[in-house]
Amino acid sequence: MRVNDMTKHKLATIVLISFALAGSAYAEIIEKVGTFDGKQVDYLIVLPDGFDPANEYPAVLAFAGGGQSMRTTRNAVENHWAGEAETQGYIVVSPAAPMGQLFFRAGASVIPSFLDEILQDYRVEKNKFHIAGRSNGGLSAFHVAASYPEYFRSLTGFPGFLQDANRERVAALTGLCIYMHVGEFDPGWSRAMMGQAEMLRDRGFRVQFGVEKGMGHGLDSLMGEGSKRLFDHFVDSANNCE
Repeated sequence: MRVNDMTKHKLATIVLISFALAGSAYAEIIEKVGTFDGKQVDYLIVLPDGFDPANEYPAVLAFAGGGQSMRTTRNAVENHWAGEAETQGYIVVSPAAPMGQLFFRAGASVIPSFLDEILQDYRVEKNKFHIAGRSNGGLSAFHVAASYPEYFRSLTGFPGFLQDANRERVAALTGLCIYMHVGEFDPGWSRAMMGQAEMLRDRGFRVQFGVEKGMGHGLDSLMGEGSKRLFDHFVDSANNCE
């Protein structure tokens, strides 16, 4: 889906943020704000080491959990995305919920014009994104991927699943590699995700479902050095689902 430029207006870059990442140099994160679908969106962009605007890069659309505020988004970028994005050569785009509207609810309406803007600003490999998120961010990743599948290459929830899994919305995920992680001590999410993973496999989807031993809902095992496993999914999907 492409949206007329008159429906959106991008504002200036605000600031460069430096995050101290364990075992690595400082990562510069670009913070921006724009208006999309009539809603203000604050967002962060991580650029890889040696970024060259003339080159194409794989890209990730990443959603934070909780209320998806800018503070939560910054924490998620620091814990899950910035270090590996820099070293592995990825662009990561992580928006905060517009006007407090979560991305698995009304906030999803900004996604087409928002991603069209990102695709104008950066050369994204295949003009598509890997999409991922944690908790409410995982629900958001599944919701957005089913709503606008033409923008995406793979789908990861840690935890996360498709809430409104009707036939049409499930079919919209066709062609995506799907990765689902849930904590051993997170029974409600585990039951929902395990059942959905089985349903998707029965319908011919390529799904990896994993239980994180010793973990609750927070999935600290996918933070810091563990975040490499999230990027391994992106590589796996490029090799097996495209």
